[in-house]
Amino acid sequence: MRAIDADLGSSLRALIEKEAIEQTLLRYASSIDVKDWETLGNTFCADGAATLASGEVLRGRDVILDYIRTATAGRAWQHHLINVYHVDIDGDEASALTYHTSHQVAAEDPDRALVLVARYHDRLRREADGAWRISEKVLEVGWREERSRR
Repeated sequence: MRAIDADLGSSLRALIEKEAIEQTLLRYASSIDVKDWETLGNTFCADGAATLASGEVLRGRDVILDYIRTATAGRAWQHHLINVYHVDIDGDEASALTYHTSHQVAAEDPDRALVLVARYHDRLRREADGAWRISEKVLEVGWREERSRR
């Protein structure tokens, strides 16, 4: 019976860790949508890296935040719909695959929306405070188009 209890405890801990990782990835998307830079910054490790729409590798939380802040400055509205497909945990490191569709409306042209269909490939690390943060994020765009309301 103790072996079953130990297995159950281990399985529950794994589910809790997976949920914490998924929450970090969901918080990344929702904080971009509302331009909550403090929360967005907290999803990344200080030494994190990201390869986003420009294809350039951005290194460091502040550099990543500056890039996103600049890239979204003209956006009046954004909506990231994400679904975390896989989370694989190995100790204090994890990898995740997230599918993503976003709609972005520019303030200067509210009748058109940019639509991106993409995947995020993430590496995460459990930090000293116990929080899971993104250590590396790579955006793989599959489709990009602009849609008109008319």
